[in-house]
Amino acid sequence: MPESVPVRCPACRREHVYTAPSYPCACGAPTAPRLDPARAPAVAAHRAWDDEWISVPCTACGRLCQWPHPELGCPCGTVLRVPVAVTPPADTGKPSPDPGPPSPDTGFPSADSRTADSGTADSGLLSAPGEPETPAQRPAHRRAFQPRAIRTARDAVTVAALYLRWLGYRDIRRADQRPPNGIGLAAHGLLAQVDPTVRPAVPRDVECLWLTAMTESAGCVYFSLAGYRDDARARANTLGVPLFVLDLAGVPQPVNDHADALNTEGAPEPGPRPRDRRN
Repeated sequence: MPESVPVRCPACRREHVYTAPSYPCACGAPTAPRLDPARAPAVAAHRAWDDEWISVPCTACGRLCQWPHPELGCPCGTVLRVPVAVTPPADTGKPSPDPGPPSPDTGFPSADSRTADSGTADSGLLSAPGEPETPAQRPAHRRAFQPRAIRTARDAVTVAALYLRWLGYRDIRRADQRPPNGIGLAAHGLLAQVDPTVRPAVPRDVECLWLTAMTESAGCVYFSLAGYRDDARARANTLGVPLFVLDLAGVPQPVNDHADALNTEGAPEPGPRPRDRRN
């Protein structure tokens, strides 16, 4: 069961109770990082790709996977990085399964790769070497999407990025603003949220993504591993947000009509986005 720890914001001194999120291991067991209540949280002032991930051992099979580092957004605007206890992989008496080879040419570093320059790791996050970005293509010119198995949160983000590129979106990168849950991606005219947790998305998740996209005059799309609550689907239909479920085989499955249309038609041609007049 995920544990909770008290967290005090060093900027405004507010007290919070933080509960670590659970993520699905490849064996099916929920996995949550162990929090360290003895250490004070750190302010996440600068983003580096390697700092966004931690290694968490599965208590059921011992598999060591990469998951997002726990963070808490304080109402004062400060983002706190919650300390995590360093734990060795669980001893289950079984050999640790092979996590598989690192994903080639996806633009994401492998679990044990390290970049000396963190700026380089962020700026080149999704740029595949030797592969120029192409304009949005019509469905008749798109080949079948090539799935990639999802074993970690990084795999989920990679699959979402590859799928967006397959749809025809250009300049795919990590979003400047991190969403409340999961990982944010950005492309030309689009914001995407990838939620690798085991909690189904709620209406607030959809609304936050939609509001952020509206402020940037962009469209938006949501990818979730655990699916969506019924009220979240209804809210997405009202706001026009495409919803996709990522299965562990690495195939994004459309959940609503907006996602079906995006999957069929691909990325829209570049052009001005009409102003949203929804109340």
